[in-house]
Amino acid sequence: MPPDNVALEIAGQRIERFASYSVEADLYTADDAFSLELAAPALKITPGQWCKLYVNGEKELTGIIDKRSRKYDKGGSLTMRIEGRDLMGLLVDSCCEQFVSVQGKKLSELAAMLLKTVPFINRKQIQYQENIVGKLKGKKKAVDTPMIGFLDTPQKISQIEPGMTVFEVLRTYSASRGLMFFALPDGTLVFGRPKAKGEPVFTLTCTKSGVGNNVLEGEEIDDISKRYSKVTVIGQQQGQDDMGTDATKITTKGVVADKEFPFYKPFVTRDNNDSQSPALHARFLMEQQRHHGYQLHYKVQGHSQNGKNWQINELCRVRDEVLGIDGVYLIYGRTMERSKQDGTITRLKLGPPGLVQ
Repeated sequence: MPPDNVALEIAGQRIERFASYSVEADLYTADDAFSLELAAPALKITPGQWCKLYVNGEKELTGIIDKRSRKYDKGGSLTMRIEGRDLMGLLVDSCCEQFVSVQGKKLSELAAMLLKTVPFINRKQIQYQENIVGKLKGKKKAVDTPMIGFLDTPQKISQIEPGMTVFEVLRTYSASRGLMFFALPDGTLVFGRPKAKGEPVFTLTCTKSGVGNNVLEGEEIDDISKRYSKVTVIGQQQGQDDMGTDATKITTKGVVADKEFPFYKPFVTRDNNDSQSPALHARFLMEQQRHHGYQLHYKVQGHSQNGKNWQINELCRVRDEVLGIDGVYLIYGRTMERSKQDGTITRLKLGPPGLVQ
């Protein structure tokens, strides 16, 4: 198998030799980070530069250099470390500057307004999910697709306040709709749900005999401390005269049960966005709790399998005789690393498919 190749494109130049690196991708983390160490660096690199990172010829991250550090030893050997995040990091950092009423705005209008001044973002390629199994399309609507119509329905969200981040507003809105807000490796922003169905693209195997194994390390985490048997979301909205009501408050409620939880343990919270939010928000919270409750962590050699780089938001068949696991799981986290200690490896995080967090 040929060695894995990592390349960084920055300021019109390409760097392919690194002493070490770490490239993260996590479906449930807002801003994916990367760190690269260069020996005897000849290229001038400064924080704030836009960059693209390729692994085996595939674009795996589009981002911004946040930090540069240089050091040398008594032998005169100079090294430079550059650190940064993907483009979602700009949304995590960028704050809203004014009070803005957003009542009645569609999701597409809200996104366009908030992203207007954020640099490097391609606002013409925002993707909205067509259905709940993970298929994504652009802004073109389908008549027989109720989810798209629901996303573009104006919702009752009061106002944006100064100091709220762009990511915070869009993520909160998405959560109230039962969806996630995340970025693809090329920087495309997505409103949707993680993949839930389809054929597994990858396979992780650990047999007791050692035949066919591709796993270096494995770990199973099963934790109910932050899970609940029932999630209840309640809310209050003002009545509207055109609906035949006065200006009194209307109480709304959404309840979702986790049938797999071993005993009764209720969770209650509030969501005053609109009458449709409580049920969707309750489902969101339940899925979030399930995600935190069950995770699989694996370490494998190299960055690819069968010529395809390990990817987040892809399904993987896990056959682990040591941990007694045989099923299909979602790869939600992936960190590609190279170091003197471990060589070239990939760390994978997996969990139940289709869960929004």
